[in-house]
Amino acid sequence: MAPFIDQTKAPSISVTDLSYTFQDRTTGLYNIHLSLPPRSRTLLIGANGAGKTTLLRLLSGKRLAPSNTISVGGLDPFKDGLEGVTYLGLEWVLNPIVRTDIGVRELLKSVGGEFYVERKEELVQVLDIDLDWRMHAVSDGERRRVQLAMGLIRPWRILLLDEITVDLDLLSRSNFLAFLKKETETRECTIVYATHILDNLADWPSHLVHMGLGKVKQWGKVEELQLEGDSKTGNSKLGELVLGWLKEDLEERGPRNRTEGSEGKAYTSPGVGGYGLEKRTF
Repeated sequence: MAPFIDQTKAPSISVTDLSYTFQDRTTGLYNIHLSLPPRSRTLLIGANGAGKTTLLRLLSGKRLAPSNTISVGGLDPFKDGLEGVTYLGLEWVLNPIVRTDIGVRELLKSVGGEFYVERKEELVQVLDIDLDWRMHAVSDGERRRVQLAMGLIRPWRILLLDEITVDLDLLSRSNFLAFLKKETETRECTIVYATHILDNLADWPSHLVHMGLGKVKQWGKVEELQLEGDSKTGNSKLGELVLGWLKEDLEERGPRNRTEGSEGKAYTSPGVGGYGLEKRTF
């Protein structure tokens, strides 16, 4: 039987000297140190290819990290096969099953909807789901709402979200984020959320993590980071901070198509720790 995260308190996330190399010997993550406290709501920020998805999949136990580099609630997420950890990514909507003529009621029942009735009803309301929908006849955004409801019906202790709100309209996304904030305020749980969409997020996170080129470049409590808005651009303080980070990342990375012998192959360092092993779950 898989070990359970302690249900009496919210779990913390600790990453120590984590490096990860893919099977083709390219480096996905390098020397990451990170500590996220219980009941935190962390935004994982970075450009495409920064390593956010790789880190989330390692935290979820879908990939094998080097020994003693990741602790989720005091346990190794890959070796211990944790219960209570939910990972939601974009690949779900590509599953052909969710595009067949199957009803939402049946899908929600299949993941415990009849046992967690109150949570099911709340999620249906928050995400504005019609229980009479047939999955072959809905939009990608509506399909995404069903995925979120299915993933969150069972109470979780760690929630890892990878660009999962990209298909949601503004209202659905706002309601969903409010639901997640309430969860961390009323239950013992912890969230890490990777996203490029910062609308309605100014007051949502407790922590920020800035990733670039496979490294964690900055992290900490929101109030400890320098958040300054810009009245000329109309950006929020959070948006202005992230925009600055991404500009710095682009300058550090340089042009994508470099000439032979040009400096920097920062993302192709062979021999760094990691195993390239992945759990296949569907």
